[in-house]
Amino acid sequence: MVTVKISQTAEIQAFFNEVAGLGHAQGNPRFKQIILRMLNDTARLIEDLEITEDEFWHAVDYMNRLGGRNEAGLLVAGLGIEHFIDLLQEAKDAEAGLSGGTPRTIEGPLYVAGAPIAQGEARMDDGLDPGVVMFLEGQVFDAQGKPLAGATVDLWHANTHGTYSYFDSTQSEYNLRRRIITDAQGRYRARSIVPSGYGCDPQGPTQQCLDLLGRHGQRPAHVHFFISAPGHRHLTTQINFAGDKYLWDDFAYATRDGLIGDLRFVDDAASARDRGLQGDRFAELAFDFHLQAAQAPAAEARSHRPRALQDA
Repeated sequence: MVTVKISQTAEIQAFFNEVAGLGHAQGNPRFKQIILRMLNDTARLIEDLEITEDEFWHAVDYMNRLGGRNEAGLLVAGLGIEHFIDLLQEAKDAEAGLSGGTPRTIEGPLYVAGAPIAQGEARMDDGLDPGVVMFLEGQVFDAQGKPLAGATVDLWHANTHGTYSYFDSTQSEYNLRRRIITDAQGRYRARSIVPSGYGCDPQGPTQQCLDLLGRHGQRPAHVHFFISAPGHRHLTTQINFAGDKYLWDDFAYATRDGLIGDLRFVDDAASARDRGLQGDRFAELAFDFHLQAAQAPAAEARSHRPRALQDA
């Protein structure tokens, strides 16, 4: 059986150019370039794999359901695309002779801009989740090991059920989300609760895709960070906890050497009282960050998330 291919004919190429708006000056040139490439690559995929009409419309239905469940960001992590972007950036850095600093890793789909700002230290939880209290602290340094005063540590994590504020209506506004400005020694401190890992919704489209790949959709417990300081490259990273069942089996491929924190549990009533706690158990996590110098003017903070997420 001969496979029919027409995507590279002059007629189809002219058609794709028209669809991508190349015949007039209106619109955005970069967007036109991306759409044209997408059209060509999609057409080749359809031809090379002989995609049937049923398969095509099944894919369209899948994208509708994916968007309706706000899971597009989850899927790009699960398919390793976000991890690939990190690896590509590191390859570019290596080509440019840049190295050092805390490793980067995926941002994930659950960041929300505009968390409350605190100087030096903050309490992140609203006190409604009966989880184990966690004290998190560390320092931010430059590439030469000098503490960075005035750096912004933007951090967020899940609760004990593995859900995030704004995406979980039962949580209060900005629960477990804070921005902390480091002190004169580059230190930050936070009181929070030990987060749980989470899994994709078993009935959701992301897990449906993973099921077809024979993969689970589980993540280890972790804490997300954006670290920024004037004159330094913005760092997107997260810390996973040593010993977690899914530490090296994260469906989102975020675990990396250099990003594993030792979460230490303390069972001592006297120590707990010294920390201002009524119970007799808490956890401690210490982690430092090292920033590379900026190669171009750095933005003050990330702001690419839709405003709707801030007002949800």
